[in-house]
Amino acid sequence: MLSIAERHKYILEKLAKQGFVKVYEIAQELDVTTVTVRKDLKYLEDKKLLFRTHGSASPVNPHAPDMNILIKEKRNSDEKRRIALAALEQIEQNDSIILGSGSTVYAVAEQIKQGGNLTVVTSSLQVSTLLNSLEDTTVIQLGGTLRKSSFSVVGDTAIKAFDEIACSKFIMGVDGIDLDYGLTTSNIDEARLNRKMIESSLRLIVVADSSKFGRRGFGKICNLDEVDVIITDSNVPEATVRVLEESGVQIVIV
Repeated sequence: MLSIAERHKYILEKLAKQGFVKVYEIAQELDVTTVTVRKDLKYLEDKKLLFRTHGSASPVNPHAPDMNILIKEKRNSDEKRRIALAALEQIEQNDSIILGSGSTVYAVAEQIKQGGNLTVVTSSLQVSTLLNSLEDTTVIQLGGTLRKSSFSVVGDTAIKAFDEIACSKFIMGVDGIDLDYGLTTSNIDEARLNRKMIESSLRLIVVADSSKFGRRGFGKICNLDEVDVIITDSNVPEATVRVLEESGVQIVIV
């Protein structure tokens, strides 16, 4: 049987390798009780080496707070640009697509050029302003209540618009991707709108850099089994990618 120090070392190494650990798995692997593992996790959390959640632990604080998009745009900008280029390959000539809000989705919009003959439905004022300069792109800006932190609209007016709209793809950004809980955003009204956007599209494409994995926002959008494609960067742990692929999600690594 391993000593306490050896158990702690095992837990931290496993956490670094796969981005999360589960209490029951550690208990089985080390042949100890779940009570012992929880005590180990509490000790390591007190040392600020991990964050505990229900039945598991992650290397970063899993809570995803609401943050101004102008701040988000400056974070992981290189990764977002590569993700955006890969997302562009998912868009076809004459497509009708939905673009959500957020800095990664805006990065996708920046890569859309003249010649696609697209119809774009969006909640983001930044996206609609940017794409309005393309003569062959039709932009449908949703109405509703403007969120100051994201420069995007939410509310019943935006939701009701999708009673008469159907698109081929929805390119969506998120604040959190949790293997157990699903996809989340920091605002409950935005989560409601995103759910309606999913219903109104044939294919859900999630664009999210690796910092969003293992995190949860305030508002749940959907479960992972509703996602068709996730485009992310190479810093996502292999174990996380494996779980997602086994769930039927196509993972594009850039």
